Amino acid sequence: MSLTVPPALLDAAEAGPVDDAEFVACVRDSLPYAWQTVSRVVADLEASEGTFADDSTPPPSEAERGQLLRALASDAIRGSLERHFGVKLAFQNCHRVAAFRPSAVDSDRYRRFISTRGQLLNQSPELRDC
Repeated sequence: MSLTVPPALLDAAEAGPVDDAEFVACVRDSLPYAWQTVSRVVADLEASEGTFADDSTPPPSEAERGQLLRALASDAIRGSLERHFGVKLAFQNCHRVAAFRPSAVDSDRYRRFISTRGQLLNQSPELRDC
């Protein structure tokens, strides 16, 4: 299961639109490793003058890797994280997370990161099974 949804939030979803802050709290509580990783990358971006920051530290276990995959593969979860943190997230391999300033989404750096070439250049034998 991707998220542990509190009964009140499930009731709210069944009744209509859900508040983004409540959904983000559910993501934070359900996927703590993914939340910490994205938070760390965003903090690195905010502390820099650059247009992006990334983290390619392999997760300590398959459970944590699964959290990253669930968070960044879901349009709803990824979108809520992007809105919450005010960034554009990008993802390569099974654990390289990047945060871009919104103004950098049309940059060469962003296009290189999300390109098929960028994906291929970030492959290595130890990453093939992730």
